[in-house]
Amino acid sequence: MQQFLRRILLKPVLRLSAKYSSHPDRNRIFAALSDLLSRILNGVEKKGRVIPFELDKGKFIIFSDQHKGTRNGADDFAICEAAYLAALDHYAAAGFHYIALGDSEELWENTWTGVKAAQQPSFDKEKAFIPGGAFIKIFGNHDLMWDNDPLAPVYLKSVYGESVPIYEGVVLETTVAGRTIRIFCTHGHQGDEVSDGNWFSKFFVSKVWAPLQAYLKINPNTPAYDANLKTAHNTLMYEWSARQADLFLITGHTHQPVFESLTHMERLYRQLLFARKQQDESMAQTIEAEIRKRQFAFDNISHDYLAMLPTYFNSGCCCFDDGQISGIEISEGVLRLVEWKQKGTDVMRIVLEESPLTELVEGISKKTSPSV
Repeated sequence: MQQFLRRILLKPVLRLSAKYSSHPDRNRIFAALSDLLSRILNGVEKKGRVIPFELDKGKFIIFSDQHKGTRNGADDFAICEAAYLAALDHYAAAGFHYIALGDSEELWENTWTGVKAAQQPSFDKEKAFIPGGAFIKIFGNHDLMWDNDPLAPVYLKSVYGESVPIYEGVVLETTVAGRTIRIFCTHGHQGDEVSDGNWFSKFFVSKVWAPLQAYLKINPNTPAYDANLKTAHNTLMYEWSARQADLFLITGHTHQPVFESLTHMERLYRQLLFARKQQDESMAQTIEAEIRKRQFAFDNISHDYLAMLPTYFNSGCCCFDDGQISGIEISEGVLRLVEWKQKGTDVMRIVLEESPLTELVEGISKKTSPSV
């Protein structure tokens, strides 16, 4: 029966997916992000929180897109679990806040009951951040249930042992050189015509549309899996962030790490140009080797990457198929793109990129008007 239904419904489902959820819409994205930011800053607590922090003392780790499943063959998180658990141990011991930036649970393809039974180890590690209010859970499009299911608070309490509020975003706020600087964190699915629509559309996608796709084993294009959509999505997120005053945007959703508005590959190309300009052949060879190693994972280059403002960041994901995870750290006044990966029995933390927030603020201060 499943194969029969898949055969007759495949094309209609793909057509509907393409029509409603596979085309990032500039106007919708800009309006949705601006509205969410405004609501958070105006104290609409259901939407999110403003968290003040001291520049040199605040500590935050941002992970997104774990897509925790049921430990079956389709569970993309399973291979990354060791790196994720080790990373959470590290950050909990070091006194970090943990911002889970959406799609933590894969609730399009799985039931909550199945995920709960399979993922208690990760829930236990996340629970360590709850004392002192150091755990911030934000919903994405694949765990939209946390936003629209009236039983969501009960489900979360059953794994964390106490109530955990769910937000659409959070704003980290600090002072740099006498200026109020904000770091706006949200999953990044805003602008999706289905999952970021009204209450009915959200209910429909989480209770009918997603389960239908999972049952039929149809995986339509999304930014996480389609290179063109990924590039388009990151471009629009950057364009919105570049128009904001004294603000940086951090999202997930695309599974593609971005730092200072550039993918890691784009930053490597920029470093390569600098090395060649300096006639540093040794550095150039080292960077070229790194480019060859990573070109499969970061294969899209923006045409204007040398002129982009450092306003947009993306945490990547915790379900890379090689077992690695990536995230954004904020500590000691520095933003870092970090990677955690297992090597033998050990799990290693690698800093891929880092910039002091003071330098990032200087970078955005040079703009007179957005050139996007």
